[in-house]
Formats: sequence, structure tokens, C-alpha cells
Amino acid sequence: MSKTFWEDKDFNVFQIDGLENRMEALIKNIRPKFDELGKKYSLYFSGALGDEYFAHVAKHARRSVNPPKDSWVAFAPYKRGYKALPHFQIGLWGSHLFIIVAVIYEAPDKVAIAERLLKKKSLLTKLPDEFIISGDHMKQDAIPLKGAKKTDINQILTRLRDIKKGEFLVGRHITRDEAVKLSEEEFLLLAEETFEQLLPIYKTMINIK
Repeated sequence: MSKTFWEDKDFNVFQIDGLENRMEALIKNIRPKFDELGKKYSLYFSGALGDEYFAHVAKHARRSVNPPKDSWVAFAPYKRGYKALPHFQIGLWGSHLFIIVAVIYEAPDKVAIAERLLKKKSLLTKLPDEFIISGDHMKQDAIPLKGAKKTDINQILTRLRDIKKGEFLVGRHITRDEAVKLSEEEFLLLAEETFEQLLPIYKTMINIK
């Protein structure tokens, strides 16, 4: 049987009580995998987009009481951070794996990004039905694109444009049950396939052709 990339113990990290204990398990079980993905996909994005991309593995360093509910590795063309830029992520909640492109509230260019995406909504409606969209990176729930191809896309993008805290995420959620069955090769192929489908949206976000 082929080795899987993700295991139940990775998702179980987010059920561990206490900041210190959860962080210890996260650092032991999950962070080495994010480091590995960071090396692989920073090279992938650098090649696909013609600029140097850097991996940013979540450190959760500012937390002093509440343990993290999710964790991730993000990719952006800036060595010192990613939150102010549109960025790609691979990450975990206790319930699922996510592979997304996101614009979060720290991005100063949110208004222009939203306007470009509103003009090119067809890029979103052409995505596979099993993709998801969301307007809040702090919430694990998302809207399946199959039921969101009219009003929800408009609402989330308009909120991104008009509301300071507005955000936009699009990509794929994979349940933990599915994720732990994927062989390492299957997972890496799925991640790359997802990123390829998200690249036209990202290029619209950063205004390149």
C-alpha cells in the first residue's frame, strides 16, 4: 500500500487541549510536512509566475492562551510576509485539508482586486463544482461553488471591496477522511492540479496576464 501524506494524527492535533501541548504536537507532526510542501511549491510558483516565491509556515507566535484551530503554509513573492498580498495556502483544520488562493483584510489593494475579480467572474464560475468560496479565513465553513455561482460570488466580492474586514478565499476543501486515504503522489498531484486551476484567478488578483 502506498504511503499517505496526511494521517489521522495530523488532524487530531487540533483536538489537543492547551496551547503548549497543541503547539508541541503541531510542531512535531504537521510542521515538517509544511516545510516540505513549502520547498516544493515555492519552486513551483516561482517557475509558473516568473518571480521568486517564498514559503511562510504559520508559527502562531503571537498566541499566549488560545491554541490554534488551524495551521498552514502560505506562498507569496515577498520574503518578509504574505498577509498584505494575495497568496496561496495549503493547510489543515481538524475537519479538513484546504488548498486555496486568498485575499485577506490586511491587503491594501483589496478594492482594486475585488473590482478586477467582479469583472472576471467567469473565471470563478468555470471552476469545478466541488471548489469552495469563503469571505472569512478565520472560519472553517465555506460555500460550495456549485450553489454559489450567482449571488454569493457577488456578495463576497462586493464585501471584499466595500468592507474593511472583507476577505475572499477560493479553492478546494478535502475532508480528513478523504485526505488520509490519498497516497503522497495522489495528494501532490491534486495540490498541483488545484493550483493550476487557481492561477488565472491569482493573475487577475495581481493584475498580470
